[in-house]
Amino acid sequence: MFNTIFANDVQNTLDLFRRSMDQFFDGFDASSGAISDGGQRTFTPTFEAGWTDDKLNLRVVLPGVSEKDVKVTVQGSQLLVEGERKAPESFSANGYSCLAYGKFFRAIDLPNSLDLGKVSCRLHDGVLDVEIPVKAEMKPRQIPVSGVESRKALAA
Repeated sequence: MFNTIFANDVQNTLDLFRRSMDQFFDGFDASSGAISDGGQRTFTPTFEAGWTDDKLNLRVVLPGVSEKDVKVTVQGSQLLVEGERKAPESFSANGYSCLAYGKFFRAIDLPNSLDLGKVSCRLHDGVLDVEIPVKAEMKPRQIPVSGVESRKALAA
């Protein structure tokens, strides 16, 4: 039990440190929170992942991005999400924003156990949901357990 409590404490501390560093670097460029790449503004959207027995679910956070401004591809064993988030026309160049605008790119490494030919995506409410089914041969399957018939000992 002590090992579990200690491991959880270490995990929580590392998560807090990661969030603090993310906040620090998000504020590094106060004008947009983005990184400049040869004159182009770029950023990397955040994502989360979860498994079921049948599929991998990915969620990429893309507020303010329409489906025509995002492209999802599979290349090798990576899922690539790229596109552009455009600033609203009503915003002036002298305004302040904590959101990053411009081109974005995210490469997500995928395990070999997925059927990459059956990827499906849905963009709704600023969230891109990606579902990738697990290959049939990689799904968990129940193995029957057989027992030995019990034999009664003969009394001598």
